Amino acid sequence: MEQRHLGRTGLRVSRIGLGTLTWGRDTDEHDAADLLKTFWEAGGSLVDTADVYGDGEAEYLLGRLVEGLVPRRDLVISTKAGSVPDPDRRFDGSRGHLLSALDASLARLGTDYVDVWHIHAYDPDTPLEETLQALDLAVSSGRARYAGVSNFCGWQLAKAATWQIAAPGTRTRLASTQLEYSLLQRGVEREVLPAALDLGIGMLPSSPLGRGVLTGKYRTTTPADSRGASEHLAPFVAPYLDDTASRIVDAVTTAADGLAVTPLQVALAWVRDRPGVAAPIVGARNAQQLTAALSVEALSLPDEICRALDDVSAPVHRYPDHDWSTL
Repeated sequence: MEQRHLGRTGLRVSRIGLGTLTWGRDTDEHDAADLLKTFWEAGGSLVDTADVYGDGEAEYLLGRLVEGLVPRRDLVISTKAGSVPDPDRRFDGSRGHLLSALDASLARLGTDYVDVWHIHAYDPDTPLEETLQALDLAVSSGRARYAGVSNFCGWQLAKAATWQIAAPGTRTRLASTQLEYSLLQRGVEREVLPAALDLGIGMLPSSPLGRGVLTGKYRTTTPADSRGASEHLAPFVAPYLDDTASRIVDAVTTAADGLAVTPLQVALAWVRDRPGVAAPIVGARNAQQLTAALSVEALSLPDEICRALDDVSAPVHRYPDHDWSTL
């Protein structure tokens, strides 16, 4: 699999990443082992997790599989901290919480360091410089090799990245940002992606297949074994089962038929090759699904197909994001 630099850093990652959102909850150890081995054998290196996935079980499961199944040196492990199971405070970006969470993640993962450590979300109740200092301490102590953020909007990302750049050698430059990005969700193109491109921050799209909807599996019904039929994930899929999404899925299916490939391959190739994208994070239920996703490696979409998909899925960006001189 082709490797790409993560933002403006020397770290190289596989241009498709493996997500572990369901590990330890819907994905058991046997299936997780098959997924990790399949991913590694295909040349994949970037594995993404978080301390809250499966209430910590995803990290624990990944830690059990590393070394026994796949050499640690072959993986780029990314994890996140900052989300908390507190209805009154969903995010805790305090230095104390973040560094404690990192130590707990390392213990579950069974490793001395993570390759990339992300702040899971912006915490409005903690000064941003305090949150970012946790990244600096993690990197300077060797517990994290690189640092990034997740679910930061445009101004939050720009503010954080600029703060870090303002003191080179003292603060850790942001390497990456992780947000949802697909043909069904192009909101990041409004401000986040332009900021990331300007600041040299690599984009790691989550849900690049529109929460599974872009595969076409929901066009006529909801498969019993799908996330849309899952008690935990049905509300996650539901927002993309509307008429707008249906038109985009139809266009993806038409493109796939014309290229003699699958809708999954078309949708994934589109987001993988967008400007600024380092590696979409793919979550698969089993090794068969993952193999289907990894088969996109050989596909590059023709320009005319990309333009058609751009048009049918185009988000509405008006003032001040639109070029005001044409208004």
